[in-house]
Amino acid sequence: METAHALAAKGADHGTAVLAARQTEGRGTRGRAWASGVGGLWCSMVTRPRRTDALEALSLRIGLALAAVIELAVPALPRLGIKWPNDLLLDHRKLAGILCEAHWSGDRCQWVVIGLGVNVANVLPDELRATAARLADWAPAVTVDTLAAKVIAAIALTTRDAGPLTATELAAFARRDALTGQRLTAPWLGTAEGITASGALRVRTDSGPIHEVIGGVASTPL
Repeated sequence: METAHALAAKGADHGTAVLAARQTEGRGTRGRAWASGVGGLWCSMVTRPRRTDALEALSLRIGLALAAVIELAVPALPRLGIKWPNDLLLDHRKLAGILCEAHWSGDRCQWVVIGLGVNVANVLPDELRATAARLADWAPAVTVDTLAAKVIAAIALTTRDAGPLTATELAAFARRDALTGQRLTAPWLGTAEGITASGALRVRTDSGPIHEVIGGVASTPL
């Protein structure tokens, strides 16, 4: 991510990608660590969206594109789910994570670096085997080389627009939504009820009103 930001500051074009064989300090949202061993797709991309009025929706738009690319490349997979705001799930376990970091100058977004981590054939730590998934367990022949160019091209195309999600995108997300119907414990006690075009999560609270959440929530395990 730091390398991609540095390249962006020097004028790197939209779609410039940085790949790593291994990360020793991988990170996710809110500072969470990400295990990044050899065999996974660890990629950071410089993007320069033409619209930036709904940046919170960007990770969801990327999730839709990433899921479509993976399903085409590895057709034996079950349907991939998206857990708001930035996780791709396979068999209810985390397959990929998305991290968007925008760089601002005053009130203008100069660029957004997109960090992608996809478990492909990397060894999963013992403590993550119950909650993480990798593509090689479903399709042993799949490799990072199988996916990298297709993923980079799809994300570069998808991130040209960081405006609100379209009706088509909202419908596509609803078909993959892995959080709707789950009980939430924070920031309110309630139930997830889909998303808005701006990327916010709709939460029906136990007291009745629906609130919109940007950032993150805590949910009860499936």
